[in-house]
Amino acid sequence: MQTLSPKLAPATPWYRHRWPWLLMSGPAVVVVAGIFTAWLAISRADALVADDYYKQGKAINKDLRRDHEAQRLGAAIGIGYDPAAAVLRGRLQMREVPAVGQEGQTLIISLVHPTQPSKDRTLMVRPAADGTFSVPLAEMEQARWRLVAEDGGHAWRLHGNWVWPQQRSIEMNAEAYAPAE
Repeated sequence: MQTLSPKLAPATPWYRHRWPWLLMSGPAVVVVAGIFTAWLAISRADALVADDYYKQGKAINKDLRRDHEAQRLGAAIGIGYDPAAAVLRGRLQMREVPAVGQEGQTLIISLVHPTQPSKDRTLMVRPAADGTFSVPLAEMEQARWRLVAEDGGHAWRLHGNWVWPQQRSIEMNAEAYAPAE
């Protein structure tokens, strides 16, 4: 019986071994991930970058006046979403009725998605005499929504963050904007 020595054993090509492929798989995954990341960066818009940040900064003072006007009027709003009925319901309360009058006053409710502007919603409602309102809303995605409620003339506003669906409803009032004394 003849035994083969290691010198005479037929050599297998490198690609038939496991170790070269295992060692090459790490860098290959990194290259693919880098190409995918570059594609994402090129194909997606930068939604969080403002074109005119100076103009937006100047608008902050105007917004603060609207917060103080809401405080003067004693504005408060409670909003809840019923996913089964696909309805956003709420109630607007005012300590002092604005010059236009609470009944028939247009209320603008803006639901701003934290990262995707295409999912933002702006709803126009007319509260009843008791301040209640409801408006159809097809679907509300799970997110930390920025909620802004303001009158149709943009004289006052209430704003806050609503973590849906962890918070089934949100209460906002103007007392939260009171200056510290």
